[in-house]
Amino acid sequence: MRADFETIAVSRQDDHILLVTLNRPEVSNAMNTRMGFDLMELFETLSIDLEGLRAAIITGSGKKAFCAGGDLKERNGMTDESWRSQHAIFERMVRAIMGCPIPLLAAVNGAAYAGGCEIAAASDFVYAATNARFALTEVTLGIMPGAGGTQNLARAVGERRAKEIILSGLPFTAEEAQAWGLVNRVVEPSELLATTIGMAQRIAANGPIAVRQAKQAIHRGMQMSLSDGLAFEIEAYNRLVSTEDRREGVLAFNEKRKPVFRGR
Repeated sequence: MRADFETIAVSRQDDHILLVTLNRPEVSNAMNTRMGFDLMELFETLSIDLEGLRAAIITGSGKKAFCAGGDLKERNGMTDESWRSQHAIFERMVRAIMGCPIPLLAAVNGAAYAGGCEIAAASDFVYAATNARFALTEVTLGIMPGAGGTQNLARAVGERRAKEIILSGLPFTAEEAQAWGLVNRVVEPSELLATTIGMAQRIAANGPIAVRQAKQAIHRGMQMSLSDGLAFEIEAYNRLVSTEDRREGVLAFNEKRKPVFRGR
């Protein structure tokens, strides 16, 4: 994959971890059309070729914001047609993020408003700094969440809480986000990235095929009945039986050593 994006910074951590940084700090990392294209390209590329990656982290540049949502200065004066065209890019972007085949951890380092909150909710799970704030403010502008917010937030915090958050547009703290189920862990700002990388490293040390299959079983199973989800789980499980990694994991356990997984 290329690394010379205009609005995001991309780097590898420990070979198997990808760090994606929303990189428009002068506007609180607000999403413009270019950022939509950049994120869409990156995550669609991951769906085609992982290049040995086993986990990814998304965060924001600077100390002020994770992502302030859509760039309203760019949107000012847009025609209805232009607005819909831009939003189609954001829709495809969030579907690419949600379709990331490897675990995606959000490290929310500041304000995650509107589309920023939606990116966090579209990730597999979220770590947040104590100074992070969340909100879905779209209704205050006469629109509504349209990048998965009404669906992913409701699945994370429940229908009634999601209605309160979305219909009011009120911001909430990292601690509230954790209590409600959107955030997994709250840490000091200085510890956020190291903590998130540490968890990504732990995930990356596990069997990569097993991790990807388990992620799919959880996510897709949540959209199914229990009986269908159990059937999907077994199909995912059976794909692991004939892998080299499965044999290596059992052998390493019996030899009392750390397994060396190769993703085969």
